[in-house]
Amino acid sequence: MSRDHVCFSHGQESGPWGTKIRRLAETARAAGWEAESLDYQGMADPLARVDKCAAWCEQLGEPAVLYGSSMGGYVAAATAARVPVRGMFLLAPALFMPGYDEYMPDPLPHCPTMIVHGWRDDVVPYAGSLKFGELTGAGVLMVDGDHRLTAHLEQIERLFADFLVRVRAGS
Repeated sequence: MSRDHVCFSHGQESGPWGTKIRRLAETARAAGWEAESLDYQGMADPLARVDKCAAWCEQLGEPAVLYGSSMGGYVAAATAARVPVRGMFLLAPALFMPGYDEYMPDPLPHCPTMIVHGWRDDVVPYAGSLKFGELTGAGVLMVDGDHRLTAHLEQIERLFADFLVRVRAGS
């Protein structure tokens, strides 16, 4: 029997079951999705993280939805460029970072994608999210928030729940 899966990828300095991931995993499970959060702690190399995520997706045997925050957003996008996925939900993703051109997926993935980024993010420039949206057709929601986006968590939960409904429906 086929199952709906979400794979969470955390950022550089966080862990696999931080506040945002716990809350969004609860949102996914409440909608009938399986939720897994990969542990990248101690893995500074973004490409090693991508290898781990891609291996998880491949062993699953069916496309999953990928979630990524900050560096985890890059991991999700780079994984989606290598293996089939159902969609991506990204928070302040580290995409098109100045000086890190070698860390952009090639080709860029084209799948249902929603990005939320804060106008006041002082860690990851929001310009990369806007550029990714322009090049791929991803939805981009800019909010009056910082890199962590914690003030917008309830709104993000609603967006994520809606995104999962749309992905499941195939639109």
